[in-house]
Amino acid sequence: MTDEQALAWFETLPAEVRAQVDGLVLQFRLVWAMKILLDAGRVSHGIGLHQAQAIVGARCEHYGDRVANPANVPLDPAAVVRRAGEVGERVLAVEAVWDGDTVQNWFVDLVAVGGSRDHRLVTVYGSNAARYLGSDDRIDGRPHIAVAAERIGRGVAAELGVPFHFGSPDRPDDEAPRWVRPSTS
Repeated sequence: MTDEQALAWFETLPAEVRAQVDGLVLQFRLVWAMKILLDAGRVSHGIGLHQAQAIVGARCEHYGDRVANPANVPLDPAAVVRRAGEVGERVLAVEAVWDGDTVQNWFVDLVAVGGSRDHRLVTVYGSNAARYLGSDDRIDGRPHIAVAAERIGRGVAAELGVPFHFGSPDRPDDEAPRWVRPSTS
């Protein structure tokens, strides 16, 4: 089935199913929207992951700025410092960690490393990093996402008086070494 055929098939779904998919798209819950499409059409119409992604992508384009895409939220370092102060446990470090998906590509999570667990403070995506830095070009040979995450992360760490760690500041690597909590023994 081509993408065009999949989009035409979407229009034949019951109104309540289309509304459910669109509701999830507007909330940026894209994997759940794709699951509904796969459940509705895998057996009956041969809808696979590629077609479900194409339909969800088309629905995102249809709704444009109405989609609650977290990449459109501006980066606010002061808000990140406030969030770090509200984690509910002592913060041992601030860390930048690469991650990625098929929708947003690569991004960096800034986390407050607490005594018992990590607390996500903010996610730096390509689009909000470009707005924060005023450019989406590489800076000193480094991805602009990494530069924005490092600037914000270092600032938050300095405010909290804790170390900052970024296991792979020069290239995306979701398996880079993580900051190690000191042993309590």
